[in-house]
Amino acid sequence: MKESFNLLTVDLEEWFVVEALRSRFPVEKWDELPSTLVKNTRRLLDMFHRKDVMATFFVLGWCAERYPNLVAEIAERGHEISCHSYSHRRVDSLGPEEFRKDTMRAMDALIRAIGTRPRGYRAPSWSISNNVPWAFETLADLGFDYDSSIFPIKHDLYGMPHGPRTLFRMKFPDDKYLYEMPASTYNLMGKNIPVAGGGYLRHCPYWYSKMVIRSLNRGGRPAVVYIHPWELDPDPPVIDGLSASQRLRTYGSTNILAAKMDRLLSDFHFTTMSHYIAASRRQQIGFH
Repeated sequence: MKESFNLLTVDLEEWFVVEALRSRFPVEKWDELPSTLVKNTRRLLDMFHRKDVMATFFVLGWCAERYPNLVAEIAERGHEISCHSYSHRRVDSLGPEEFRKDTMRAMDALIRAIGTRPRGYRAPSWSISNNVPWAFETLADLGFDYDSSIFPIKHDLYGMPHGPRTLFRMKFPDDKYLYEMPASTYNLMGKNIPVAGGGYLRHCPYWYSKMVIRSLNRGGRPAVVYIHPWELDPDPPVIDGLSASQRLRTYGSTNILAAKMDRLLSDFHFTTMSHYIAASRRQQIGFH
C-alpha cells in the first residue's frame, strides 16, 4: 500500500564532477572526457514515464550549456528544472561574490535552455552549512523560492549535524524569504542517519530503504529521494588508480540501483519540490 507523497529529485550532472574525483578531473578537462549524461538521463526519463511520476531536476549550468535540448526535453515532459550551480564548486570554497556569480551564470544557462527562471537550488555536495550562512540570503536575493542544500548529518565532506530535519522558511530583510527542504534523515539514539539518496540508497538493501521511508511517512514527513544519472549506469567509464573508498563512492552498486528505483517508484507516491512546498504553504504544515 502506498504512503503519502515523497519528493523525487535528480542532480543532473556528469559522472566526472563528483567531489571524490575533483583533483583528478578539474573543470578545465571536462570537455575532453566522454559524456554519459544523455544516455543515462534518457534512461531515467523513460523509467519516470513508465511509473507516471514527476521529478525535480537540479541541473548543473555547465551541462545545460552543452545539452540545452536535453534540459528542454526534461521540462517538456513535465518535470521541474532547478539549479545545481554552474561548475559544481563547493559553496563553502567560495566567497559571497564568487557564489553569486557562479549561481547567476548557472541561472542564465537554464533560462536559455527552457525560457524560465529556476525556482529552486541545491548546492554541490550539500556544501551549504553553518560556515556560509550568507548563502541562503544570496539565494533569496536572486529570486529563488526554495533551497535543498542542508544535510543534517556529520560527514567527512559535508553536513550540518544540528540542522533542521523538516521543511521550514527563512526570512530576510525587504520581505524576502527562502524555503528550505533538508535531505532526509531518521534519528537513531540521538544521531541523524542518512537515507533515500546517493550512496545511502545504492548500498543499502531495498527492504531497509523502504522501511525507513515508510517510517518517515507515518510521522508525517516526506522522504527526499535524490539520485544522479551516472548512478544508474551498469557500465560506467573505468577510472584507474582509485582508492577503495573512491571506487565505492564512484562505482559501488551502480549495477543494481535501477532495479531499486523501479521498486521504489512502484511502492511510493512522488511529487516535485515546488508542488510539495506549495501544498505545505496552503495547509500551513511542516514549518518549524
